[in-house]
Amino acid sequence: MKQVKLITELVEKSAFGVCSYLGKKMGIRTTRVRIYFIYTSFVAFGSPVVFYLFVAFWINVKEYISKKKNIIWE
Repeated sequence: MKQVKLITELVEKSAFGVCSYLGKKMGIRTTRVRIYFIYTSFVAFGSPVVFYLFVAFWINVKEYISKKKNIIWE
Protein backbone atom coordinates (compact mmCIF):
# COMPACT_ATOMS: atom_id res chain seq x y z
CA MET A 1 0.00 0.00 0.00
CA LYS A 2 2.84 2.42 0.76
CA GLN A 3 4.33 1.85 -2.67
CA VAL A 4 1.04 2.62 -4.41
CA LYS A 5 0.63 5.80 -2.38
CA LEU A 6 4.21 6.84 -3.17
CA ILE A 7 3.68 6.29 -6.90
CA THR A 8 0.39 8.21 -6.79
CA GLU A 9 2.01 11.18 -5.07
CA LEU A 10 4.89 11.15 -7.56
CA VAL A 11 2.51 11.17 -10.54
CA GLU A 12 0.41 13.95 -8.98
CA LYS A 13 3.44 16.16 -8.41
CA SER A 14 4.84 15.53 -11.87
CA ALA A 15 1.46 16.40 -13.43
CA PHE A 16 1.47 19.82 -11.72
CA GLY A 17 -1.00 18.69 -9.03
CA VAL A 18 -3.85 20.68 -10.55
CA CYS A 19 -6.53 18.08 -9.93
CA SER A 20 -5.45 17.50 -6.33
CA TYR A 21 -5.30 21.26 -5.73
CA LEU A 22 -8.79 21.79 -7.12
CA GLY A 23 -10.10 18.80 -5.18
CA LYS A 24 -8.74 20.15 -1.91
CA LYS A 25 -10.11 23.64 -2.58
CA MET A 26 -13.59 22.35 -3.50
CA GLY A 27 -13.65 19.67 -0.80
CA ILE A 28 -14.09 16.67 -3.11
CA ARG A 29 -11.93 13.68 -3.95
CA THR A 30 -9.10 14.10 -6.41
CA THR A 31 -10.23 11.12 -8.47
CA ARG A 32 -13.64 12.72 -8.95
CA VAL A 33 -12.01 15.91 -10.26
CA ARG A 34 -9.89 13.87 -12.68
CA ILE A 35 -12.94 12.01 -13.98
CA TYR A 36 -14.84 15.28 -14.54
CA PHE A 37 -11.81 16.73 -16.31
CA ILE A 38 -11.58 13.72 -18.62
CA TYR A 39 -15.32 13.85 -19.41
CA THR A 40 -15.26 17.57 -20.15
CA SER A 41 -12.18 17.10 -22.33
CA PHE A 42 -14.07 14.62 -24.49
CA VAL A 43 -17.21 16.76 -24.65
CA ALA A 44 -15.39 20.04 -25.30
CA PHE A 45 -12.81 18.51 -27.69
CA GLY A 46 -9.79 19.18 -25.47
CA SER A 47 -10.38 22.82 -24.60
CA PRO A 48 -10.18 22.16 -20.83
CA VAL A 49 -6.48 21.51 -21.39
CA VAL A 50 -6.03 25.28 -21.70
CA PHE A 51 -7.75 25.72 -18.32
CA TYR A 52 -5.55 22.98 -16.84
CA LEU A 53 -2.35 24.65 -18.05
CA PHE A 54 -3.54 28.05 -16.78
CA VAL A 55 -4.23 26.64 -13.30
CA ALA A 56 -0.87 24.83 -13.30
CA PHE A 57 0.86 28.10 -14.15
CA TRP A 58 -1.12 29.95 -11.46
CA ILE A 59 -0.23 27.36 -8.78
CA ASN A 60 3.48 27.61 -9.64
CA VAL A 61 3.39 31.42 -9.51
CA LYS A 62 1.51 31.33 -6.22
CA GLU A 63 4.08 28.95 -4.69
CA TYR A 64 6.95 31.08 -5.99
CA ILE A 65 5.46 34.23 -4.46
CA SER A 66 4.83 32.54 -1.10
CA LYS A 67 8.39 31.16 -1.00
CA LYS A 68 9.78 34.55 -1.94
CA LYS A 69 7.87 36.22 0.92
CA ASN A 70 9.19 33.70 3.42
CA ILE A 71 12.76 34.24 2.31
CA ILE A 72 12.49 38.02 2.66
CA TRP A 73 11.02 37.94 6.19
CA GLU A 74 13.43 35.38 7.59
